[in-house]
Amino acid sequence: MVKRLVREEEGQTLVEYGLLVALISLVTIAILTLLGTKIRNLFVTVNRSITSTT
Repeated sequence: MVKRLVREEEGQTLVEYGLLVALISLVTIAILTLLGTKIRNLFVTVNRSITSTT
């Protein structure tokens, strides 16, 4: 039974994929949190510039 558990790697692979997805999600959320305000401010500036010229 122990030999079978050592040889089977399907569960281990699934856990690794889960950890990769979690890490990618955290990095994406962190980037969007940091850049979200800057991007929003850029759109607000462009919107004000367009509305003030028309």
